[in-house]
Amino acid sequence: MMTRRNFVQTASLASAGLMLAPAARAAETDFPVVRIPASKRKFRSEAVEKAIQQIQSSIGNKELAWMFGNCFPNTLDTTVDFQMVDGKPDTYVITGDIDAMWLRDSSAQVWPYLPLMKDDPQLQQLIAGVIYRQARNILLDPYANAFYKDPNKISPWKTDFTDMKPGVHERKWEIDSLCYTIRLAHGYWTNSGDTTPFDDTWRQAVLLVLKTFRQQQRKHGKGPYHFQRLTQVQTDTLAGKGYGNPAKPVGLIFSMFRPSDDATVFPFLVPSNFFAVTSLRQAAVMLEQICHDEESAVECRALAAEVEQALKQYAVVNPLGYGNIYAYEVDAYGNFYCIDDGNVPSLLSMPYVGSVKPDDEIYQNTRRFVLSQFDPYYCKGKVAEGPGGPHSGMGMIWPLGLIVEALTSTDDAEIRRCLDTLQNTHAGTGFMHESFDENNPNKYTRSWFAWANTIFGELILKTFHEHPDLLS
Repeated sequence: MMTRRNFVQTASLASAGLMLAPAARAAETDFPVVRIPASKRKFRSEAVEKAIQQIQSSIGNKELAWMFGNCFPNTLDTTVDFQMVDGKPDTYVITGDIDAMWLRDSSAQVWPYLPLMKDDPQLQQLIAGVIYRQARNILLDPYANAFYKDPNKISPWKTDFTDMKPGVHERKWEIDSLCYTIRLAHGYWTNSGDTTPFDDTWRQAVLLVLKTFRQQQRKHGKGPYHFQRLTQVQTDTLAGKGYGNPAKPVGLIFSMFRPSDDATVFPFLVPSNFFAVTSLRQAAVMLEQICHDEESAVECRALAAEVEQALKQYAVVNPLGYGNIYAYEVDAYGNFYCIDDGNVPSLLSMPYVGSVKPDDEIYQNTRRFVLSQFDPYYCKGKVAEGPGGPHSGMGMIWPLGLIVEALTSTDDAEIRRCLDTLQNTHAGTGFMHESFDENNPNKYTRSWFAWANTIFGELILKTFHEHPDLLS
């Protein structure tokens, strides 16, 4: 336990506004007070505050309780800009240390709050505002991954060789960016029953998602998207004169970048194609039941079925004696790449985003592979082990990966190991990071990463309700 441990003060935390009176102590637990002061928080949710109080008064592991109180509200405390515009909620969400709104991150950051909306109308309004803004962003450019609130802000990537538009921060085409917006919309609707955000603007955005997915099947040429960047970082630009490495058009959707914003090796990114199948079916239900657009719903289901069939044919490989597993990337010419990435969607996370059943035999084989030393990016160091990925490099463990491992596990011992690792590797900060060194948790990337913080809170809440003894 961390009681009375010396608190690690870092300039990066201070500049991010995540510290309050470094010498102060929380009376009940004797842990340092690191949550941003109430007067500086961006948004207050009574339901979130109640959840914090419940966890901190109920679980025996006071360090995890303290970390939950820091992490779970971090998105609301530090990253949201909420207002009413023309009578509708509008919410701009930054990912943390970058002033831009990623479609993926903004969806994932507010996702853990969905079950709390029923007890907090203002929180529901805030999440509805995310949906409204995301629809407008998609209509601006369905190929962009991140946007600005101020359309006049100049992007540092303005010289990229692609069709940059005002208001776009970065234009990396990632399937999951569009999937996440549908996942959030569907989750909002099923948790609240509210259909207000799903107006004609939202419907047009969904139809553009459908069109974009079809374009990126590339059955009739390379399509409109291309991207190159002058850079020394290989994964920040595309081969093939900006169209990526070749792949056989078999019905799968090309994704030129991964959720980490790194370029794919083979363009058919398997977990993102699985995610698209789920998202298209969710979109079909909403188009049918809310928008009364049965024709578009049929088209969504048809594309989902086509991608699903292609995944069965091309995404399953058997390279290392684990039985059939899902490759991370394929090209449908017979080439495949067997790794996993600590970001989401990943192969490990597929049950979490609703892409496969947890007991799916191929998924279970895949899970054993990606959590083994046969996955070149699985880390096992002197201090910790866990999922990593190419984005941060060899030997760097992703808390997101550890959290997803626990969220998708049915093994109490595995969940406890993940919780212990997260507890022992936050470097005294009380917050999650993007990644940390397997041999030295004090060496980490991104001190302010709200997505990792909030999903950590989701893990603690899930564990509290399903396995409370693991938090003792």
